[in-house]
Amino acid sequence: MDLESGSHINPAKRQSWRSVVMLAYQSLGVVYGDLSTSPLYVYKSTFADDIEHSESNDEIYGVLSFVFWTLTLVPLLKYVLIVLRADDNGEGGTFALYSLLVRHARVGFIPNGQVADEELLAYNKKDDHLGLLNGDPSAPTGGAMTAPWMRRLLEKHQISQRMLLVLALLGTCMVIGDGVLTPAISVFSAVSGLELSMSKEHHKYVEVPVACLILVCLFALQQYGTHRLGFLFAPIVVIWLMCISVIGAYNIFYWNPHVYQALSPYYMYKFLKKTRRGGWMSLGGVLLCITGSEAMYADLGHFSQSSIKIAFTFVVYPSLLLAYMGQAAYISQHHVIQNNYRIGFYVSVPERLRWPVLAIAILAAVVGSQSVITGTFSIIKQCTALGCFPRVKIVHTSSKIGGQVYIPEINWILMLLCLAVTIGFRDTKHLGNAQGLAVIIVMLVTTCLMSLVIVLCWHKNIFLAICFVVFFGTIEVLFFSASLIKFLEGAWVPIALSFVLMTVMCIWHYGTRKKYEFDVQNKVPINWLLSLGPALGFVRVRGIGLIHTELISGIPAIFSHFVTNLPAFHQVLVFLCIKSVPVPHVLPEERFLVGRVGPKEYRSYRVIVRYGYHDIHKDDLEFEKDLVSSIAEFIQSAGHEQNGYVEATENGDEKMMVVSAGFRFHEERAVEPVEAPGPSNSKAMHSSPIPPKKRVRFVLPRSPKLEKSTREELQDLMEAREAGMAFILGHSYMRAKSGSSLIKRLVINFGYEFLRRNCRGPMYAVSIPHASTLEVGMIYNV
Repeated sequence: MDLESGSHINPAKRQSWRSVVMLAYQSLGVVYGDLSTSPLYVYKSTFADDIEHSESNDEIYGVLSFVFWTLTLVPLLKYVLIVLRADDNGEGGTFALYSLLVRHARVGFIPNGQVADEELLAYNKKDDHLGLLNGDPSAPTGGAMTAPWMRRLLEKHQISQRMLLVLALLGTCMVIGDGVLTPAISVFSAVSGLELSMSKEHHKYVEVPVACLILVCLFALQQYGTHRLGFLFAPIVVIWLMCISVIGAYNIFYWNPHVYQALSPYYMYKFLKKTRRGGWMSLGGVLLCITGSEAMYADLGHFSQSSIKIAFTFVVYPSLLLAYMGQAAYISQHHVIQNNYRIGFYVSVPERLRWPVLAIAILAAVVGSQSVITGTFSIIKQCTALGCFPRVKIVHTSSKIGGQVYIPEINWILMLLCLAVTIGFRDTKHLGNAQGLAVIIVMLVTTCLMSLVIVLCWHKNIFLAICFVVFFGTIEVLFFSASLIKFLEGAWVPIALSFVLMTVMCIWHYGTRKKYEFDVQNKVPINWLLSLGPALGFVRVRGIGLIHTELISGIPAIFSHFVTNLPAFHQVLVFLCIKSVPVPHVLPEERFLVGRVGPKEYRSYRVIVRYGYHDIHKDDLEFEKDLVSSIAEFIQSAGHEQNGYVEATENGDEKMMVVSAGFRFHEERAVEPVEAPGPSNSKAMHSSPIPPKKRVRFVLPRSPKLEKSTREELQDLMEAREAGMAFILGHSYMRAKSGSSLIKRLVINFGYEFLRRNCRGPMYAVSIPHASTLEVGMIYNV
């Protein structure tokens, strides 16, 4: 989906059935790569050590019954029928749920929020039509009586807001951890098919190097983006699903046609009664059959609800059932297993087909890993936009598909961690334990946030939310306990990763808020600027002076600090604030908020540029044009104001106006003559003639409707644009106040400062021209 198209709603939702089917086909390669490769390692992880093998089929039927009902209740019932309905203007994922709660309960963590943000079209879009029940979303239900006290609880108590934020960050950390573990276990399990064609002694020296080589190539190709090979992803997954379906059906009819009996939930009870603690611990392996289910919701923004539902219900779900039933049918007739790896997927593949299936499995594992890595980049971009992750370099690999991003630093860190766990564990058992815990924690977070969405956003009866939490929470807690007990057998990896990531996120978020609070407390009132007079008390030079600040009102301290030491500034003064709002996309015509700082003759303005957490920041030249055009549009629109003055509100905030960047200056390219060279250079002149210089001049459009004062103001803006733009950026050094606690000193003086020095600077983060940039250093004592 093109993020710059201005559409805040996924266009696929209004397309024909033919388009929906095409989107469903494409979603197979993007969304279901990870989920479709789970048959490679589910049975191998489940029967690793916890279950003692016997001649009866009770254990095999019990595991198949658990797999069937887990696939049915979690991906099909929970995600397809319920969670997919909770989209945030077409977007999904952990932050989409949190964004919905932020807007409905007013518990946002963005410090520079404004009332004007709530007037955005995406902000006010009704989400209630996606509720559990049909009918009028605005009609009062039982939830209408219970939602207010829950909303007040979140709005009034900061500890509840922090817990909600920590819960969302925990889910985010586990998604990032899944980005480390999924490529490792998928590729390693696919490569494990080599074990059937060589001895165990040779196999252990081949499997790990081949898996590592594939992983290195996978991460090395990330910088080129997925759009170049994306057209191959869907066919690969389709071929893979066809393979496992046909092989599964063959094994069912050839080895055990009665394996369908295992679909009865009675076999789950029988399995746990017979195996007891070992059977309970083996559920950590069963959990792996739903890895990748969260991708259905996380990738919702690229497709539509209908396409994702159709792809899973009619293609992925039946294929996976046939694959698991086929493996169970084969194992039920082959109880004599000499080595543990013989329970793997490839042993159930007919010998003649093993090599082709091995090649397809490796390609499918790469596709599944690719989608998880891309999803990791996307969620880190969201965290960065909302101030919960240090600034990183974000590269958009496709000009047509906005969601495809590449983050170099994160890519290489993921690669190193992925290689580390692959080489360190060297088996699917430990990798499966680690991945299972990460997956189930993400699902638990989704369940908790979803229950709040049901009450606060959909306005349903709290009884429905309780039923949702109890039903799905019980299932997920059962799997969580089975995974957590294997902490020392690999499950410690996602816990360690999430602890490090959570520490980084919390430190960055805390430092960012403290920095903004310092800016607010030390901002200069507008009356100080007004007292300087039209000349602002210093020399005005040609050009536009752009002061970047996080403040939405008042004069930043860096400006007064700058002019105190250098009493000269540009003829046009712009206080620029670039901020993110808790919506996925902001329409281009709603992006700019413009107002004056002081009377018209001061030629000083405030521009607030709003981006959604999924929006693409424009390149330097486009941003500069839109910025100047928005100011010009504001000057033209505000021409009817008395004396051109926009008064401040009672609390000192300026009145702002939403304008589009529709005003355009006419450009004239004038050719300047070049002086002829002297006689000594005549030879050089004939050998390499000097072309005439070209200079771009901006001319106001001819409009008789413009008043004289408005035309003069636009003329000054045009001349300032011709002279160029200078950017004043604050370079802050954070220090904890004397007397602060030891923890605060460690967090601010060491933690936040270390992250600030080693992350990308503001110039890379705000995507504004930085050829002429001046940084003003200040010490923040917080």
